[in-house]
Amino acid sequence: MSDGLFRSPFIHGLRTVIVSFPVHRSRRLRRTEALRSLVRETALRASSLIYPLFVCPGRGVQDEIASMPGNFRWSIDRLTEECKAVHDLGIPGVILFGIPESKDACGSGAYDPEGIIQRAVRALKQSVPDLMVICDVCLDEYTDHGHCGVLKNGEVDNDATIELLARTALTQAESGADMVAPSDMMDGRVARIRAALDERGYANLPILAYSAKYASAFYGPFREAADSSPRFGDRKSYQMDPANQREAMREIALDIEEGADIVMVKPALPCLDVLSLARQRFDVPLAAYQVSGEFSMIAAAAQRGWIDRQQIMTETLTAIKRAGADFILTYFAKEAARLLRC
Repeated sequence: MSDGLFRSPFIHGLRTVIVSFPVHRSRRLRRTEALRSLVRETALRASSLIYPLFVCPGRGVQDEIASMPGNFRWSIDRLTEECKAVHDLGIPGVILFGIPESKDACGSGAYDPEGIIQRAVRALKQSVPDLMVICDVCLDEYTDHGHCGVLKNGEVDNDATIELLARTALTQAESGADMVAPSDMMDGRVARIRAALDERGYANLPILAYSAKYASAFYGPFREAADSSPRFGDRKSYQMDPANQREAMREIALDIEEGADIVMVKPALPCLDVLSLARQRFDVPLAAYQVSGEFSMIAAAAQRGWIDRQQIMTETLTAIKRAGADFILTYFAKEAARLLRC
């Protein structure tokens, strides 16, 4: 028994033959769904999902995003209806991305107290008060050049940008946001936002930092949805190199030191190793963003009949959770929540 095997003798002719059988048969606990459910290590729940939503000007607008079928740009009046349905499915919150009426060099629509997101937050907190509203804090959707900050000599000016990010977070807080989520990857932005919020009486408002955000090709459909592609160059000077893992740990550590309450890895599936390592190293809530390109690949392959959409959706979300995410931002949130209720 010391080698983990049970040895059973039996007589074969005039010889005794020792036949070994495994004592531990893993398949015993896989035989039925009831058994598999009983010993399942990773639980996927609607309460672990956050739904990203795009807000646009106008009334009565529900404009489907071509590269993200089933996802839409919503005017504020239609957004409130959608968010009531989201809340009814048991999804705890949404994260909002704004599409302004006009853009300028300094992204002023992001921190305008009457901006698209600020008005959307007020409407949602009035119509669906129990739904958690998270606001993305970035300038890229609002700048006419498409970069995540203000430019100086053709490059993003880090220190000038973080002042505008702090103003953005403050106007979002004043509108009633439950959480702010800086996604810009400027150095020092978490500390500056934390200071601005604390100074104005929002010490209890949490910050969800996009701490390990990679310069990824998986963001393409999002940029179509938000009309936020850079008009020149790329974002590799401020978003992370996908080849780096140790750097991600430094970025996460810095954001925690600066006051982040939750940290995020983005994109999720290409960065499961980063997510797993972050879970091992940091004892803070950890989020992952299953981004637009991840969604669109699954949706497109399923449309062609190459894969089973529901099974792939569930498998990928489970993998992200298994790697260490406490919650997941995903465009599958509503679909997954419906499935999990069955």
